[in-house]
Amino acid sequence: MYTHKINRLPRNTVEILLTIPFEDIKVGKKEAFTKLQSELTVEGFRKGKVPETIAQKHLKDEAVYQEMVNMILPKIYEAVLKKESLKPVMSPKVELTKAKENEDWEIKMTLPEKPMVDLGKYKDAIKEAKNAHKKEDIWVPGKDKGPKPDPEAEKSHMVNHVLEALLKTAKIEISDLILESELSHRLSRLVDDVQKIGLTVDQYLKSKNLTMDTIKAQFKREIEDTYKLEFLLAEVADKEGIKVEQADLDKIFANIKDEKEKQMAVTNSYYYASILRKQKAIDFLLGL
Repeated sequence: MYTHKINRLPRNTVEILLTIPFEDIKVGKKEAFTKLQSELTVEGFRKGKVPETIAQKHLKDEAVYQEMVNMILPKIYEAVLKKESLKPVMSPKVELTKAKENEDWEIKMTLPEKPMVDLGKYKDAIKEAKNAHKKEDIWVPGKDKGPKPDPEAEKSHMVNHVLEALLKTAKIEISDLILESELSHRLSRLVDDVQKIGLTVDQYLKSKNLTMDTIKAQFKREIEDTYKLEFLLAEVADKEGIKVEQADLDKIFANIKDEKEKQMAVTNSYYYASILRKQKAIDFLLGL
């Protein structure tokens, strides 16, 4: 039977240290081998009918151990989450720290937890931000009125003011694991996009008068603010009892004319509900 130890790291990050007895590893390896053997196709034999002695020549230990880890680790992970009441917000980072023959295995799993949120006096801060924004738009003699503002642009500007006020007032820390994972995705997309227009990353950065360090810092700020707002708006919705009813979702689905797209949307109701709840939270903040 495995044992585990929990280490709480800074910024809502948790480390799980697992120790799995080698006897369990042997049993798991045998089960993994049997599974891979049943899926193996070798010339002269039907799928699943390859003899063990021949299968051993075609199935490398590395592949068998990988299959074993894939089979046993999710169950152990779920059991530890339940026992320790952990609430991860993304898949864990897994490292095999010890895997020697005839010795217990050691695995380190690092995961980001749902952050604690302190909204502070967010209502007062948002009211002040809205009043300041309105004062900017008050016309005084000698001030050029300029063109009449577009209502949608004006609302978007106000939303930005409100969200900035929320970010400044609330206290929340996002796990570095989330930031690193999302930063890696963004940098990969940047490389792909730059290559599509026939440039190297260095050429692109030079054309924009940027360095890799400055663009990483910029991306990291944007990612951190985006995730902070996700959790902050969810907290506002929880605090104020903001809910999404089935009727709200039905209105969205009714506007989708293509039946396949509509069915896909209904299947992904949770996603649409989360988007709608976030919008309702923003509308609530605008109405303060």
